[in-house]
Amino acid sequence: MPNATVKIEGARFIITMDPQRRIIGDGTLVVQGQRIVQVGKAVELAEVQADRVIDARDMVLIPGFCNGHMHISYAHATRGIFPDDLGSAYLPNVFKLQSVMTEDEEYHTSLLAITELLKYGTTTFMDPGSTKHLGRCLDAYRQAGCRIIVGAHVTDRPNPMNLPVSTTADAINTVEATIEKFDGQLDGRVRAWAMPFAPNFCTDELLTECKRLADQYGTGLTLHYNNGQNYVDASLKETGMRPTQYLEKLGILGENVTLSHMLGLDESEVEVLARTGTRAVVVPTAAVKGGAGMTQSGLLPEMLDAGMAVGLGTDAGNNSNLLETNRAMYLIAVLYKDARQDSRAIPAETALEMATIQGAEALGLDGEIGSLEPGKKADLVLFDTRSVEWQTLFNPVNNLVYNADGRSVHTVMVDGKIVVEDHKPLFVDEWELIQKVQGIGEDMLARTGLSFPPRWPVV
Repeated sequence: MPNATVKIEGARFIITMDPQRRIIGDGTLVVQGQRIVQVGKAVELAEVQADRVIDARDMVLIPGFCNGHMHISYAHATRGIFPDDLGSAYLPNVFKLQSVMTEDEEYHTSLLAITELLKYGTTTFMDPGSTKHLGRCLDAYRQAGCRIIVGAHVTDRPNPMNLPVSTTADAINTVEATIEKFDGQLDGRVRAWAMPFAPNFCTDELLTECKRLADQYGTGLTLHYNNGQNYVDASLKETGMRPTQYLEKLGILGENVTLSHMLGLDESEVEVLARTGTRAVVVPTAAVKGGAGMTQSGLLPEMLDAGMAVGLGTDAGNNSNLLETNRAMYLIAVLYKDARQDSRAIPAETALEMATIQGAEALGLDGEIGSLEPGKKADLVLFDTRSVEWQTLFNPVNNLVYNADGRSVHTVMVDGKIVVEDHKPLFVDEWELIQKVQGIGEDMLARTGLSFPPRWPVV
């Protein structure tokens, strides 16, 4: 074998997430170009030569996290401004603010969100269609070196969220043009999907045409699927079916479809989703902050028991307010234990699967990423365990899920390229970018006339 590009040597633990779920103590991983070529015990790979050797003693090496639902393009500019009780006024205000963003403002805001994601170990994520200026934001994806799924969310029915409404024909054309232009960009790190916003904001024709385009172009389709009782009742009245049964009748469901949020379902709908191979992403960070009742009525254990591929998302930085997949993993591992009064619900191992290999499967990417195996893309994260939150260390899965967070991410690699090293992003001056986006947010608030001051006096 020719010299490897990078050799990560002597990790305290490598959590491979391979089919056997092997954890390799004192392990070494070898990268050639974009791909992993060897994974094993350090002693077995001691003679492998490499252009660069990373000393991974006291490190835990894992696959990069996958975040399957994350609006990156607008939220960071006005992050944290909304009061907890804004309720149904939240999204109209979000999209009013976004509507005034320029290309450069969206580029810088996206880059800050990506910086946070990468810095804390998330290497692959889906922005579900909310980026307006994809051409300009492609520069941010290129600069950061991330792996991302994008699209253009479209609606052709009136909605209460200030989302632009297109004609059905224009919406279909937008979806197809976006897929044609962006799918496969940046050496395949960018994928483009069909992204009708939500079934209650789209006509049947738009939904079926988006599914046809996803099939035709060999890509995916995603929907916001957070079904309130009013929508369920309307579906039953108008179609005689619950929303999921009606989507199956339309031919919308399938193995290239990922539904996000997944609230407002019953067990008959879980059966339909599992039978059709439809994938899912749950978003505990947004659900619990928004008081959505996920732990009272959410059916994640039932979805997993039915064999569905379910990943994790965090939603926008001004909704859940956090992006860190590590914290979403923690939440999903503890919330259902309490809700079901069963400490066996969603064990740490399952939560880690949802953040890695199963999260990749939910995005149709498990053949390329999500585990540390020869032949897969070198998307990986080194956690530095020389910090108190990791101690003491006997079971690295438990420590990673229940103890650790992004503070201990030391090194991040995407597609064989190191993008974060010694806790610092290599592709941007982080503080300069932070100051830039602060100014953007202040200007956006001034232009829209919106104001949400803190409840406590600032003197």
